Amino acid sequence: MLDFFSVFSRGGILLWCFKGAEDIFASDWAQFRPAVNAFIKTVLLQEMASKNCTYESGSLALKYKLDNEFDLVFIAGYQKMLPLYYLDKLLDEIQLRFRDKYLNVLKESNFFHSFDFSAEFQRTLKLVENDAKHSENRRKTEMRTFEDSSKSKKSIASMIEKKDGPGRGSHKRGEDQEATANGLNSSSVDDNKNELDEETRMANLSALQKKLVKKGNKAKSPKADKKGKTKTTWDPFMFGGKGATGEEARNLERGPKEGAHGGINDDHQMAQFVPDSSVIGASATIQQIEEDSSDDDEELLSRKANDTQSGGLWSSLSSLVGSKSLTEKDIEPVIVKMQDHLISKNVASDVAVKLCESVANNLEGKVLGTFSTIHRTVKESLNGSLMKLLTPKRRIDIIRDVMEAKANKRPYVMAFCGVNGVGKSTNLAKICFWLIENKCRVLIAACDTFRAGAVEQLRTHTRRLNNLHPASENGGVPLVELYEKGYGKDAAGIALEAINYARNNRIDVVLVDTAGRMQDNEPLMRALAKLIAVNAPDLVLFVGEALVGNEAVDQLVKFNAALADHSSQANPHLIDGIVLTKFDTIDDKVGSAISMTYITGQPIVFVGTGQTYTDLKNLNAKAVVQALMK
Repeated sequence: MLDFFSVFSRGGILLWCFKGAEDIFASDWAQFRPAVNAFIKTVLLQEMASKNCTYESGSLALKYKLDNEFDLVFIAGYQKMLPLYYLDKLLDEIQLRFRDKYLNVLKESNFFHSFDFSAEFQRTLKLVENDAKHSENRRKTEMRTFEDSSKSKKSIASMIEKKDGPGRGSHKRGEDQEATANGLNSSSVDDNKNELDEETRMANLSALQKKLVKKGNKAKSPKADKKGKTKTTWDPFMFGGKGATGEEARNLERGPKEGAHGGINDDHQMAQFVPDSSVIGASATIQQIEEDSSDDDEELLSRKANDTQSGGLWSSLSSLVGSKSLTEKDIEPVIVKMQDHLISKNVASDVAVKLCESVANNLEGKVLGTFSTIHRTVKESLNGSLMKLLTPKRRIDIIRDVMEAKANKRPYVMAFCGVNGVGKSTNLAKICFWLIENKCRVLIAACDTFRAGAVEQLRTHTRRLNNLHPASENGGVPLVELYEKGYGKDAAGIALEAINYARNNRIDVVLVDTAGRMQDNEPLMRALAKLIAVNAPDLVLFVGEALVGNEAVDQLVKFNAALADHSSQANPHLIDGIVLTKFDTIDDKVGSAISMTYITGQPIVFVGTGQTYTDLKNLNAKAVVQALMK
């Protein structure tokens, strides 16, 4: 049963609405309102329309049709467990009848007109339902008797399968039939066949013997002489003090060296992380990714070259002037090329397909403007969709949130999660540097109790960051501290202790570093869900590398699903944002940013572009789309 049907503009003005039944509508309309609002937010605002024009929300389903010429939306709601197979035809009929009845009003965009469409809708609904019933009855035919079936006309011999198929066996049967037809004795035919088989067997044996003899005469290639391994010089503190001594031992020692006055000398690797000392104290603001300004000029030159090759001004005018509304047949070739282009730019294949389907649905029925080509129209529509996708849907101001948490006398907690080797600890140190540049005290919670060297890596970053901002410049209080309990401990317990320590010592921010884990490892995903549920961080950041393509979709979907499934809370805390790392290694293949944002609907908060502490950027949506559409 159809629960409701409504017609509204893309601007949000309700033109007309149909109520399925008064009692059902009164009790269940509260369930449809969130579904319609979610549909507007996802399909219309974020332009995530699907090819089958269906949107599901819980037990409810919405079937819709977009009229891009007059910016109208026709939407029908029903229970998902009771599908209505005539809705496609109903939507087409209602769209045509509504347009025909109010054509002049729609041309003037007078959406505040009184639209009385109930009688026409009821008449159309009955026609479509009756036609659907007749079609169903026509499909239900009476069962045929055995005599009417083609199987009754087959003989028993025709239904017996022979082991010798239509190839060699049929050829043998043909020889037998031919011999019988010529009056030959069947026994003589069998004798000839046996002789032929014996000759074939002997020939095969002789060929096999020759092959074995030839193989045995082959000489084995001599093995290359293996060189011995170079002797390894070990650290003097290993194996009971044996190994390198003297100058070699001093060169191998990488730890901090005590100076003449008992202080720590400059870190010999500091230049690798902060090559320009002038940025210290001047990096409170994160810069955006730079745009490529030469792209527009190159596009203009290429378009002029294409116009010249196609026969000058008149040929270009004949292909540019818009004279008809776009159809699916017109859009499909361009959409296919755009889809292949997105996949070549490292966009996940599923995401590329859905994006192109959404663009096609938004363009179908739209009238081309003057001096517009189909290719350019599709490209501009895709550009707009990508810009909307990458633009954050909510405010992202971490420093302001830190100040609010500080006013409430509690620390602001950020948790980092992701798969192995994506750069969680390194980018955590970059974010820590940005926070101390904004005069925030930071506590790093070493909750990666599994990977060897994880605690030592964070300890090294803590020492270097404190060297950049010495405690003597901050009233004798270090800006960065490390809270660690070694290896093999419960990560959720360490994070809880770290948060309590930060609260007691008036530390502003707690950065929780977690162990890398694959999205299919259920015990580790359960431990991550426990850590987030117990400590309730303010911000959960997924750290993903820009090198991945389809894997980004699998990682984010399964991380979010694990956080939801393994949490005991009614409203589990999912991923709030993304840290995109290794962005400097991908050139113009920036599709992972599109894939990750499309899957989660969450913004990319930080972008890592190098190894130094200052290589932390904000995502520039225009620059990413520009690189993607090259």
